[in-house]
Amino acid sequence: MDTSFHIRPFAFDKVFEAIGEGPPSLGPDDDIDMALRVAALEAELAMARHGFNEELGRARADGFEAGLTHARTERDAALLIAADGLHAAIEGIDAHLEQVAGDLAREAAAVAHAAAEQLAARALTELPAAAIDEAIGRVLRQVARGQEIQVAVAPALVAEMEQLIAVRQNGDRRRLAITVVADGSLQPGDAHINWEQGGVILDAAARADVVRDALDALLPAT
Repeated sequence: MDTSFHIRPFAFDKVFEAIGEGPPSLGPDDDIDMALRVAALEAELAMARHGFNEELGRARADGFEAGLTHARTERDAALLIAADGLHAAIEGIDAHLEQVAGDLAREAAAVAHAAAEQLAARALTELPAAAIDEAIGRVLRQVARGQEIQVAVAPALVAEMEQLIAVRQNGDRRRLAITVVADGSLQPGDAHINWEQGGVILDAAARADVVRDALDALLPAT
């Protein structure tokens, strides 16, 4: 028996055949179509970016306008509040000034009233003859020239009245027929002035009341 071996080369490579079609090859037309698609996509992207920028601009403008409107609203509200506060402050100041003016007016009236009463009282008490002499002057303007006039006063005022009448006579070219008589029933400042056709009665207390009434009418109430 022949025991020798016949050695044949072992095939390590195996050829496989792909089932189905492979990737299609690109021709010139396909390159153009792809370029057009890329251009279209780039155009769409550019338009999208443009639209986005426009929307962003509008959003920013709207936001700015909204912020500006809000700021104006807050400003107007703040100005209104400030104006109300200022108005209230002015009203308060006016009320305070009015009160101060009223207080000052009352104080001034009280001072004026007291001063006037003191002056009137001094004129009636310290210078009673002066008021009687003024009354004689008014009578002389009413009576005829040479008319005899009798003046009755408190005994304490006779001498002073005679001096005042002498001074009046020296200043008047006509003859003044004025006589002074003492009347114990009269108070200093009182007098009875009589002439042929009339007479005048001077009452110091009544004159004081008249002066007070005149002051009360002229000066505001305290």
